[in-house]
Amino acid sequence: MNDLRKRMEGRRIGFLGGGSMASALIRGLLHSATVTPAQIRASDLKEQRLDELRQTYGIETTDDNEALVRWADVVVIAVKPQIVDRILGAIAAGLNEGDVVVSVAAGVPIEAIEARLPDRARVIRSMPNTAAIALAGATAIAPGSHATKDDLEVARALFEAVGRCVVLDESLIDAVTGLSGSGPAYVMLMIEALADGGVKVGLGRDTALLLAAQTVYGAAKLQLETGEHPGRLKDMVTSPGGTAIAGLHTLEAGGLRRTLIDAVEAATNRAAELGEQMAKKLRR
Repeated sequence: MNDLRKRMEGRRIGFLGGGSMASALIRGLLHSATVTPAQIRASDLKEQRLDELRQTYGIETTDDNEALVRWADVVVIAVKPQIVDRILGAIAAGLNEGDVVVSVAAGVPIEAIEARLPDRARVIRSMPNTAAIALAGATAIAPGSHATKDDLEVARALFEAVGRCVVLDESLIDAVTGLSGSGPAYVMLMIEALADGGVKVGLGRDTALLLAAQTVYGAAKLQLETGEHPGRLKDMVTSPGGTAIAGLHTLEAGGLRRTLIDAVEAATNRAAELGEQMAKKLRR
């Protein structure tokens, strides 16, 4: 039995919301053999979406949120932040003692969720990214005031089925949002720009895009697998008077490094603003 499966053995996972992130997590859990289809159920307002989940993954689905929560012992809030307020009542009504609530809703603080749930509810907040769809996600999780070590292990198993997961204090979740949560957009822009550069120097569009995307993927995989500092890996490519150093000089002159740092900071600040707005809404 693999480690992920051991951590989720006997668990019943209920997804409130059947959108792209829920689908990614379900796919990852089943692809990694962490759980069986019988251990997963999902709810959604759209019957077409429920049909797709049933046919694709062989899981049970429902439009009754409260019934789903009563069945599950791991409840995943996988709806848009704007409607979290509407479903917390169903969670509160169906939650059993010892159940774990894992929120994927961006910008919704643990305090606001706990305030709408029974006393000592065990809540874990997460910040995954869209790469989870490709089973290559980066996720940070933060425990609520009553979450246990075992609860964290359950949440880690959930997100490690679709990539890598780190445990942080909730105060750092906005920073995670600015870096890895928003990061795929930055990288897509870089891939697009690299491909445009390839077209400018004579490559076909499809070839340039494939080479750009594979280069970014390969570089990231190299760093993750070797654990080397990216500066050292950069130096491995950079020979005296060569092509890479000429390109790097242009990137530095254009302020790429500073621009990326500023982008992470700006996104982090915006995440904090949106989170405070959501917290005020839920405190009413």
